[in-house]
Order: sequence, then structure tokens, then C-alpha cells
Amino acid sequence: MTRFTQEELEAARDRLVPDVVADGLRVLFCGINPGLTTAATGHHFARPGNRFWPALHRSGFTPRQLLPSEQRELPSYGLGITNVVARATARADELGAEEYREGGRLLALKVARLRPRWLAVLGVTAYRAAFDDRKARVGPQERTIGGTRVWVLPNPSGLNAHWTLATLAEEFGRLREAAAEE
Repeated sequence: MTRFTQEELEAARDRLVPDVVADGLRVLFCGINPGLTTAATGHHFARPGNRFWPALHRSGFTPRQLLPSEQRELPSYGLGITNVVARATARADELGAEEYREGGRLLALKVARLRPRWLAVLGVTAYRAAFDDRKARVGPQERTIGGTRVWVLPNPSGLNAHWTLATLAEEFGRLREAAAEE
């Protein structure tokens, strides 16, 4: 993996990272917002230590662990990636409440247009802020967006240490099983 200088990472601030989407996906994964490494590379969940790609594989969504640079393979597995907030920041706490609400509104429009079977928001705090649902917990939600069911997954960031790779993969696996039943 390319190592970036602090100046190169700062230059990636506020960049947009294109979604990896298609119509009618099984699961559209939704991160909080791109980090600076993701923005610098143009590949989702690119920061070393982020456990999205290992959890995706260990849960059975993909037959092998994909590299962030292989993200364009996801639609062939019925999967995609987007974000609640499009702009890149060093930390999610740089985002304001209004950005989350507007991101939730735009995400709902995107989901209505793309019609995935499941929307999987990666981070309960982000989901609560984007959809004004203070009682949300990890797992399936009551909310639907059109015909799309919603599942909240733990944030796979390495900073979210109380979720291990094993427990992340287990929760991703619960979603995979639910998505396979439909």
C-alpha cells in the first residue's frame, strides 16, 4: 500500500470518492464518510487497520478478501458501497449534525433510486444522527426506505476496538444470512 505524507493526506480533505453501486444490489454498505486515506486512494475503506474488507470476507459475502483497489468487483457479488456524508475528513467527529441529516436525506433518495434489498449502515452513531433515530441498535431496523430493509452494522474502523474482527464478521454474517433468505 502507498504511504502518504501528511501533506498528501491533507490535500485529500473534502474530496469526494465515487460510489460503487448498481441497481438492485443485495446489500448497499454505507460508511460514515470517506477518511483521508480513502480520499487519497479513491478506494473505500482503504486505511490500514480498517476491518471492512476482512469482515466482508470472513462473513461469507466474498469468496476471498478483496483489496480496497478491487472494490469494483463488489457489484458482481450483489454488493455496493456509498457513504452517509460524501466529503472526506480525517475523523468522523469533524462532521456536523446538519451534514448527517442532509446525508440521510440524500442517502434515502439514492436508496429509493437504486433499490437494493438491504441498506447496511456501518456505525450506529452515524445511523442515529442521519435518520434521527436515537434508539437504534446494531442489527435490523424497523425503518424501510421504499422496499429496502435497513440493517445497522458496527463501524469497522480500527478505532472501534470493542468490536473485534471476529465479532464484526459474525454481525456481517447475520446480515448475509438475512439477505440470502430473500
